[in-house]
Amino acid sequence: MEAEVIDYTVNGDTFCGYLAWDENISDKRPGVLLVHEWWGHNAFVREQAEKLANCGYLAFAVDMFGAGKQTDDPQEAQQFRDEALKDPVALEARFRTALSLLQQRPQVDPDQVAAQGYCFGGGVVLAMARVGVDLRGVVSYHGALARSTPAQNKPINAEIQVYTGGADVMVPPDQVGQFVTEMQESEAKLTLVSYPGVLHGFTNPCATDRGEKFGLPLAYNREAAEDAWRGTLAFYEKIFS
Repeated sequence: MEAEVIDYTVNGDTFCGYLAWDENISDKRPGVLLVHEWWGHNAFVREQAEKLANCGYLAFAVDMFGAGKQTDDPQEAQQFRDEALKDPVALEARFRTALSLLQQRPQVDPDQVAAQGYCFGGGVVLAMARVGVDLRGVVSYHGALARSTPAQNKPINAEIQVYTGGADVMVPPDQVGQFVTEMQESEAKLTLVSYPGVLHGFTNPCATDRGEKFGLPLAYNREAAEDAWRGTLAFYEKIFS
């Protein structure tokens, strides 16, 4: 596996991404953008990119906060998240710039790109599908499902997979129900998996310690994480076939 740290700018601000790929694959391959949790672009999202690279994809872990903006403190993480979400136009510009960088790589098929996100990042990739960014599919892990703007009921072309915890108080049942209704009205092809008793952050092995340290309803769940990963790989195999 090869990896490269990529510094880039968007509207004068500097961002730091992480690209990973299998150098033994000579043909062009599908690409996947990964969007980090509210903790920022850290080791976890890079590890996820490496896992995808080992499965034959060109994986680009993007940076939606800005270079150096990562933390283990939830108050600072919330500040980073709120700052990024306050301007949807700027958020989309950051995503589209990263998408363009990925599509320009010689190893990738620019017409075969998906995006997956975790927590904050899950909400971001769903937002990009809603505004019509050209993606084959998006995957959200324990991501926010509510939209920040009124539903437009436009057809959503990207196929969508959502993995959420059944006991996730940050993504409660009413939010899940409203999201399903929205996706039906938008004619989206949706698969949603809810894991009974599973809390927010279930894909990240650091979630349990952070939850205990800060008194937050977070916990890693290995069974759910592995099931979601298997489902994601099957999803990519289908949409990129």
